[in-house]
Amino acid sequence: MAIYAGLVSLIVLFAAASLGGVFFDRLSSLVFDEYQRLKPRPAVDTPVLIVDIDEEALGALGQWPWPRSRMARLVDRLGQLGAATVAFDIAFSEPDRTSLIRTLTELREVGAEVNFPEGVPNLDNDAVFAQSLGDNSTVLGFALTNEISGPVPPPKAGFAFAGRNPQEILQSYSGSLNNLSEFYDPAGGMGFFSFPPTSDGVVRKIPLVAGAGGKLYPSLGMEALRVAQQAANFVVKSTGASGETEAGAPAVISMRVGAIEVPTDGTGKLWIYYSGQLADRTISAAALLAEPVDMAALEETVAGRIVLVGTSALGLRDLVVTPLGHGVPGVEVHGEAIDQILTETYLHRPDYMPGLEYFLAALVTVLLTFSLSPGKPASGGLIALVLLGLVVGLSWYLFSQRQMLLDPLLPALAAILVYVAVTVAQYLSSEREKRYIRNAFGHYLAPALVNRLSDEPSALKLGGELKELTLLFCDIRGFTSLSEGLDPEGLTKLLNDFLTPMTDELLQSGATIDKYMGDAIMAFWNAPLPVADHRAAARRAALGMMQRLDKLNAETGANIKIGIGLNTGECCVGNLGSLQRFNYSAIGDAVNVAARIEGITKAYGLPILFADTVLDDDLDEDPQHFTLEVDRVRVVGRAEPLVLYTILDTGIVKEAERAGLVAAHNAFLETYRRGEFEEADRAAQSLLGKAPPALHGLYQAFLERLQKFMIDPPQNWDGVHISESK
Repeated sequence: MAIYAGLVSLIVLFAAASLGGVFFDRLSSLVFDEYQRLKPRPAVDTPVLIVDIDEEALGALGQWPWPRSRMARLVDRLGQLGAATVAFDIAFSEPDRTSLIRTLTELREVGAEVNFPEGVPNLDNDAVFAQSLGDNSTVLGFALTNEISGPVPPPKAGFAFAGRNPQEILQSYSGSLNNLSEFYDPAGGMGFFSFPPTSDGVVRKIPLVAGAGGKLYPSLGMEALRVAQQAANFVVKSTGASGETEAGAPAVISMRVGAIEVPTDGTGKLWIYYSGQLADRTISAAALLAEPVDMAALEETVAGRIVLVGTSALGLRDLVVTPLGHGVPGVEVHGEAIDQILTETYLHRPDYMPGLEYFLAALVTVLLTFSLSPGKPASGGLIALVLLGLVVGLSWYLFSQRQMLLDPLLPALAAILVYVAVTVAQYLSSEREKRYIRNAFGHYLAPALVNRLSDEPSALKLGGELKELTLLFCDIRGFTSLSEGLDPEGLTKLLNDFLTPMTDELLQSGATIDKYMGDAIMAFWNAPLPVADHRAAARRAALGMMQRLDKLNAETGANIKIGIGLNTGECCVGNLGSLQRFNYSAIGDAVNVAARIEGITKAYGLPILFADTVLDDDLDEDPQHFTLEVDRVRVVGRAEPLVLYTILDTGIVKEAERAGLVAAHNAFLETYRRGEFEEADRAAQSLLGKAPPALHGLYQAFLERLQKFMIDPPQNWDGVHISESK
């Protein structure tokens, strides 16, 4: 049942992972986010600088949008300071409303006559900005979107590809938010800065290349790297290229620009490994536009760097959420991408990782299913925790040391789900097994033994096992004549009145009731659960049954007499019978001998007889009982004689007289076995006169036998009596 529970749990988990992809992806992303918070990318001083149009700049220079002439001055100053390239995380999609040329045009339209002397600066701020874009190494940013449709200006760079055409794979957009057309020609590059939406709004990946209008466009960061290197084009490598196998769906492998090759996921995206340190390489636009300005100090900061111009001002709405925090300026995301590309520090999630995660989940399931022990949820929980820790540890090791993304979620959930399912299954199976045991043994085992057996079902071996048992047979003497005077109801009451206390005494001693045979009882000790002192328990039970019988006779006025035979030996014990019906029972020669001994009790006038196999070392340690050897008997079918004993309550004879009685009895047996029958007869008569009434039947039986032996002595006498009855 546990195996089925583990297998079903795994199937359910795999189905949930397949059908609930968005939910599982979200959880996986949260795990990887936590990894980045625990170990951000080490900060390295790369040539990346962010110029921030922040609250300080707006406070010092006025509200946004700024005049394009000011933006031109910003670009020119960055160029003068030696910036490798200036990339804008801003789109300039509308004409500058603050341009003086617009004011002049409006004045002339109403009839004003305005003239300027020669040498007056260009009054068209957009033209001034365009001039600045052309005079410096610059990259314009634009947004790709599906919310609008329309033509997208041609890319500035060419694209080549190895393998499958990336346009078959990459996300394609219907339109864009562009810059003014007069800015297009002077700018050195053009890259999109838009981030694709995610379910929780966290920016974890950015596309390095995307499609629009049947053309390919680079991201802002990749275009900045191209312009900074003065490269002419990009190379996109996909499956199907030389050395790349296309095992499933086509996928993008990498994107090259100049001397830099950037690995991507299958959709051309870069998984950003954030450092969170770009704030240290950020300066306010106010510092660059201030007058006077310390050019020497700024040159040390700007020279040779890729400068990204963006905004962190709250009102300009360019704040995003990253794994490291909320309210992060969008321009920092592009900076982080360029930063990790330049340091070649990439997060990898190879295409075999999902398969490995499923394999680990299956492995965890197998290990847990076969290692969880029934009835030990604490140890099972510890095993599950160890496996969970190993999976998470492996995932963390791969991230922290190899920058590889192994999602621990599926195998971790497998550990939890399988542990719960298998533990519950084992509990239900255990309860079912306990119910079975209680139902199967409740009628012939003591309640304490039933509870113990249900708690330790492994102690029960179904189907039969060899085990040493002490067996008891009990039968009512003269039951046929006793029942002749009773109607069925009276006979039933008699049996119930007799069997109930007898059974109670047996169960209290730890016996197993094998069966009832009319007026007879068969029971045994030491199975299905071991009884350490089963011989002594059987002897005490036999005496207890006699005491219960005396009480029953006194209460009911009946005169029931019984015989009890005991024997110890190896038996086959278990569920015996047929496929249709079986019973927990014992078979073997020791069982037959016990039954024979019970029958022999009649011949000796004693209620209890047992073989010497029922003796043990502590026989003389019980002050309430003592034993007497009765006889040596050879029964039909057995060559080896039985040495029979009886057990008596010490209360039947005074303590001072007991030793003498036992000595005289043993002397009588020695005389009898030597064949001195006349002397044995005299000894038996003497014992009959002084022995307690409980032994009168025994000596009467010997006297009758001795009378015959004195008349007709047996041939080849060896001291063993031959029992003719079976």
